Amino acid sequence: MIPKDMQIDLNSVRRRLERKEESLSPYATRSMDAVREIPELPSATRTEFQRDRDRVIHANSFRRLKHKSQVFVAPQGDHFTTRLTHVIEVSQVGRSIARGLNLNEDLVEAIGLGHDLGHTPFGHIGESVLDQVLVGGFHHSRHSVRLITQLEKNGKGLNLTEDVIEGIRHHSKPEGKFLSRDAVGNLTLEAQIVRISDALAYLAHDILDALRSDFIQLQDLPSEAVSALGERHSQRVNTVVENVIESSWDCSGEVDLSDDVKPWIRMSPELGQIVTDLRVFMFERFYHPISASLEGRKAAAIVGVLFEHFKSNPDLIPDWLRELSGSAELAAADYVCGMTDNYALIMAEQIEPGLSDGVFQGRI
Repeated sequence: MIPKDMQIDLNSVRRRLERKEESLSPYATRSMDAVREIPELPSATRTEFQRDRDRVIHANSFRRLKHKSQVFVAPQGDHFTTRLTHVIEVSQVGRSIARGLNLNEDLVEAIGLGHDLGHTPFGHIGESVLDQVLVGGFHHSRHSVRLITQLEKNGKGLNLTEDVIEGIRHHSKPEGKFLSRDAVGNLTLEAQIVRISDALAYLAHDILDALRSDFIQLQDLPSEAVSALGERHSQRVNTVVENVIESSWDCSGEVDLSDDVKPWIRMSPELGQIVTDLRVFMFERFYHPISASLEGRKAAAIVGVLFEHFKSNPDLIPDWLRELSGSAELAAADYVCGMTDNYALIMAEQIEPGLSDGVFQGRI
C-alpha cells in the first residue's frame, strides 16, 4: 500500500532510465544528448528515444504498413511478410545485436520501426514508378524522412530526434556489396545496426516466403549459404545475429582501442561475402522476377494510373496535403505513396474498371 501522503516524482523514472544508459558502451548514443528541431520538455517516464519509438508506432503511416507489400503483391496468404511484419523483424534483429554489444537498444528500436514508413503501395514496384515520373526521382528513405518531419499529423510532423531521423535517412543499401567501413560513414553505431539488420531480416523472411510459395526450392539456394546459415528460418536469423555481435565486439567497449580507431558494425569477411552473394541471388531469382511478373506489371500500372489521375485532379487530394506539397505533381505522389495496397486497388478500379482483373483473384 502506497502511503497517502507520499510524494511521487514521476520524473525519477526517466532519470533512472538515463542513469542506466551510463553503463552502455562508450561508443553508444545516449538519449540525454538527443536533439529535436523543436525543443520539448522531457517526458516524465520515457527517454527521448523511447518517446520517438512511441510516436512512430502511433503514426498513421505506421498503421498503414500492415497492408503494404513486402515482396509479393497484395499477398493472399496470412503468413506472408508484409511491410509491417518486416519492420518488426528488423527491430527485433537490431535490438538483439544492440543488446549483445551494449549499445542503445531504444534508439535501434525507434529507427527500425520507422525506417520504412515512406514505402509506396506494392513496395519497390510502386517506388520505381514514382522514381520515373517525379522530377528529382523518388526514394522511400527520403520519403520516410518527409513523412516524419512534415506530413504526419496533418502537416505537423512527429518532431523526432536527429539521431532517429538520420538513421532512417541512411538505412538503404545498393544492390551488390553493401558491407564496408566507407558505406556507413559517420552513422551512429545504432543506425549502422538498423542498416545491416534490414538486410539480414528481409533476406531471412523473404527466403521463407519464397520457399513457402514454391517460387524457389531449398536446393536452388547457393549451397554455401545453406551450409553457413542453415536450412531453417530460425537458424538463419540466429547465425547472422551472433556473427555480427562477434565481429563487431570492439563496439561493445570491452576491447581497448587506440583513440584513432573508430569501431563499426560488420560481419566476418567470410560470412559477409556469403550473405552478399545470397542477396545478389535473391535479387536475380526472386525480387526482379516478381517485379517483372504479371502481378508486378499490373501493380506498376496501377501506381502510374493513380499518380496521373490525382495529378490531373488535385482537388481530390486533401487540402492540407495539397497546400503543403506545393505542386500538383508532388501532392499526387504524396497522396499515392500513402495508400495501402488494398486502397490503391479500390481506387484504381474506380478510375479504370478492370485494371486489376485476373491478377488479385477476386480481391476487389
